[in-house]
Amino acid sequence: MNRETLVQEIKNKASFLCVGLDTDIKKIPTHLLGESDPVFAFNKSIIDATKEHCVSYKINTAFYEALGSKGWESMERTLNYIPSNIFTIADAKRGDIGNTSDMYARAFFETLHFDAVTLAPYMGKDSIEPFFKYKNKWGIVLALTSNSGSQDYEQQNIGNEKLYERVIKNTCEIGNASNLMFVVGATKPQELGAIRKLVPEHFFLVPGVGAQGGSLSDVCEHGMNKDCGLLINASRSIIYASNGLDFAEKAKEEAQKMNGEMKKILQQQGII
Repeated sequence: MNRETLVQEIKNKASFLCVGLDTDIKKIPTHLLGESDPVFAFNKSIIDATKEHCVSYKINTAFYEALGSKGWESMERTLNYIPSNIFTIADAKRGDIGNTSDMYARAFFETLHFDAVTLAPYMGKDSIEPFFKYKNKWGIVLALTSNSGSQDYEQQNIGNEKLYERVIKNTCEIGNASNLMFVVGATKPQELGAIRKLVPEHFFLVPGVGAQGGSLSDVCEHGMNKDCGLLINASRSIIYASNGLDFAEKAKEEAQKMNGEMKKILQQQGII
């Protein structure tokens, strides 16, 4: 999906919500465990319930890889079920040198047909360059994450700048605002504002709103640009809103609530 289509979908739905399909078979409603593919059955219901209120789905591949070949099959079935007008992200945090990254890029862009994949850039530019060779595909580079361990490396000083700032600047040499996004945690809104000044046109994938305590209004105040420029990811707060027979209905209610808040912000900013 190209940038123009993504921006138009945000305007069409008045939403910049990304629903994270971090589907843990130990947490899904027990009545689904009798299905031949419980993970896909759960995801299918979540997608049906939330697709009108979001513009993206993010599949955290670890939850599927942990189940072996059966989990990989569930992931493929889930990806193929997502409507074509919705932006799909493989949250795989890949990045390696030489032919290895070529193979990772082929796996997620040619075999699985995701629109985007998250990337760990700390082996250097050459470890993520292969992902930027594909037309209408995106690399989403880890910049400043919401976990406490981000202070171990990302926030360390390198000369007169932070390591995450160096990563952002260097990565912009191999990607642009039409194929490169950055992961910036919602729990660090002030830093998010500083990053927005560094890259005014790029999209940010923002985890941490909801279950991790990040504020939607703070994120938008510091991170929004003229095209919105944000994909706000919510996982647990939506997909596990209930573990009963009404799990899909409750997921819809949560997605609809966030959609409503986003619509107001987009209207206030004159984007819609």
